[in-house]
This record gives sequence, structure tokens and C-alpha cells, in this order.
Amino acid sequence: MARVRQERAEFTRQAILDGAAIAFDHAGFGGTSLSDVVKHAGVTKGALYFHFPSKQALARTLVDEQFQVSEHVPAIEDPGLQTVIDLTHRMASGLRTNVRIRAGIRLVIEFGSFTDPDPAPYNAWIETCLSCLTPAQERGDVLPTVDVRDLATFLVGSFTGIQVTSHVRTGREDLHARVVDLWNFLLPGIVPTDRLPLFDPAGSADCRRGLEQPTVPPLPRP
Repeated sequence: MARVRQERAEFTRQAILDGAAIAFDHAGFGGTSLSDVVKHAGVTKGALYFHFPSKQALARTLVDEQFQVSEHVPAIEDPGLQTVIDLTHRMASGLRTNVRIRAGIRLVIEFGSFTDPDPAPYNAWIETCLSCLTPAQERGDVLPTVDVRDLATFLVGSFTGIQVTSHVRTGREDLHARVVDLWNFLLPGIVPTDRLPLFDPAGSADCRRGLEQPTVPPLPRP
């Protein structure tokens, strides 16, 4: 019986997070009320308060969840540059298909752009990229003159700007193509020429199969 209650509680909690994600994705933090969350979640306010004491707590949970695409990186035996490329495409796919990721990213941007900005989500993403770029440089896939921390910081900032622009212009319909552009322009400047053919700006074959995204051809190499 206790297990059934736990399962019901978890089901309710997930429904609340889904409802909050829909509301935040639509109206942002300031434009969302707890009544909006309750309406989208299909629960009572009492149930909401049982799991989350405030709108801020809901928002923080969604912000933390938006990094789920990188949670398996520590388990990858040899993370590297292609890992980072694939992560950007997985995040792009998540933004197009997962309302929780969209809401989390919107909240990150809102919280990082106004009063009392929180750099923690950006720093966490930078560290994830750095954990892949460092061994890539050690094995010779990234030029020794490149500061990989600066590169990781640049990637996070670039992806943030690209996805916002794509959202405004096309509703993120062209996001994967724009991420391919990012890597097509960037790779020749950070990778030794003889190693360029090792990396696919459109994501690895395994990544593309997992995301069921169309292949976007890279620019011709000189």
C-alpha cells in the first residue's frame, strides 16, 4: 500500500512539473501564476503545495532538469570533441520536442538576464563541455594553442544565442541546421587539418539515429 501511495505521489509530482513547464514555456516566470500551473497540471493547489512550496521551487527544479542531456557524459569511456557536437544536437532536439527543456532554458535565460542573475546553470554546462574538450586536446583533436575553457565558454554562449534567434525567427524549425553552421565555421579553426574528417558537424551517426533528425550536409572542406 505504501508503494502505491509513493507511485501516486510521484505521478502527481511529474504532472505538476509538466504543467509548470507548459506554463513557463508559454508565459515565462513573471507571466505564470500557480493557478496556471494547477490548470495545466490537472491537480489541486493543495497537491501542488505538498510537492513544491513556491513557484520559485518549481522553476528551480525545471532549471536543474534541463541539463539532463549531459547526464551520461561521465559514463562515456572516451569523451571528446564529437561528444560535445552531439550534445549540442541533443539539446537542440530537446528544445524542439521536450517542453520541460524549453521551459528550463527559458527560465535560465530569464534568471540570467535580469536582477540578481544566476550563473550556475551556464557554469555547469561549461564544465560539461570542458570535461570533453580537455581529453580531446590531450589526444590531439584540438589545437594545443586553443584555451579549452575559453572554447567551452564560447560554445555555451554561442548555442544560447543561436537557439534564441532560431526560436524567434522559425520557432526552432531550423535549429539543427544552425547548429551545423556553428560547427562548420568553428571546426577548421580549432582542429588540426588532418583530423577534420574525424568529426561530423551534423552529429555522429548514433546521435542522428537517436534523434531521428535529417542529415544536414556539412560545408565542403578545402
